[in-house]
Amino acid sequence: MNAEPHLCPTCGSRVPEDATQCPVCGAALDAAADEPVGRPEAEVFGGGRFPEITLSLPVALAVLTFFVALGAGAVYVLLSGTNRIVEPTPKPSPTGTATPSPSPTPVTPTPTLTPLPSPTPLTYIVQPQDTCLSIAATFDVSVQSIMLLNNLGTRCNLVVGQKLLIPHPTPTPTSPPTATLSPQEATETACSKVTYTVRANDTLSSIALNYNVPIEAIKEWNGLVNNFVQEGQTLVIPLCMRNPTPGPTPTPTPPPPYPAPQLLLPPDGAVYDLADTVTLQWAAVGELRDNEAYAVTIVDITADEERRLVAYVTDTKFIVPEEFRHQEAQPHVYRWTVVTVRQVGTDDEGNPIWEPAGAVSEARTFVWQGLAPAATPTP
Repeated sequence: MNAEPHLCPTCGSRVPEDATQCPVCGAALDAAADEPVGRPEAEVFGGGRFPEITLSLPVALAVLTFFVALGAGAVYVLLSGTNRIVEPTPKPSPTGTATPSPSPTPVTPTPTLTPLPSPTPLTYIVQPQDTCLSIAATFDVSVQSIMLLNNLGTRCNLVVGQKLLIPHPTPTPTSPPTATLSPQEATETACSKVTYTVRANDTLSSIALNYNVPIEAIKEWNGLVNNFVQEGQTLVIPLCMRNPTPGPTPTPTPPPPYPAPQLLLPPDGAVYDLADTVTLQWAAVGELRDNEAYAVTIVDITADEERRLVAYVTDTKFIVPEEFRHQEAQPHVYRWTVVTVRQVGTDDEGNPIWEPAGAVSEARTFVWQGLAPAATPTP
């Protein structure tokens, strides 16, 4: 038979045989040896064991839930007294939103730049009976442009089989108006003027006397309300409004040179029939003195031998005389200019001697074409 195990009389735990104290509850084991062997287990442990409580699983879970709820309630009461309860923020339930798919953006086509061909002159072979004027009319260009491009000089002499460079067409000049401007309208359109800067000790009266222009005219052209001028001020002096007779000048200075006359009619390159009358017109440069005039120079640049006409007039227009017209079927080109001149004496035959008194105008041309009208028979 196996020996009975040694048990602690207090807690009933197994203890070694030679132990004097229970390692579990610490009770002394000396008195256990005096106890009679075979003592009923119920008597040995009857007074010192813990009570045993047996609970089913549902009851145990219910008890555990109770204590957890009790603890949570206590915590809630404590936190509500300190105002530190944070209500949980309800999270919105995600709602499915349909995202529209982007519509395709139409692509704008990029324009392609096509380089334009650079203008180049045309080449033309001269045919029999060709003239510069007929070729110019065929290609809608001016005679001067053909002469300049081919270095033909002042005479447009052509040879059959000659190669000519033809420039691109130029705008067709407008036909000359039938009515001419009156001298007053022409003067107002292009009044000759000079610019003067006021110097020290200058007055409006001295400036007006020096240029022989009325004070009121200077004030009107410069917008002056009084006769006061200051040094460094720029004034426009209208020479076209000078007094008929020269006034006294503070110093004996010669009159200033006249500006180049501005040509008005006909426009450059105008074409006329020989039956038409050609009137040349320009703007006045001012009131001419008794010994001054306009020198009009007309040159027939198409003729084999140069034909030149110089006329001296005091008006601002000149009618080209009929005897200066050519008598050939080929059109002729005429160049004309105008310059202000002053008589400085007379020659041995009593003819006036003129010298330029200003700048020469720009050169213009006109064309006479066709045949001269037949002379009217005298009865």
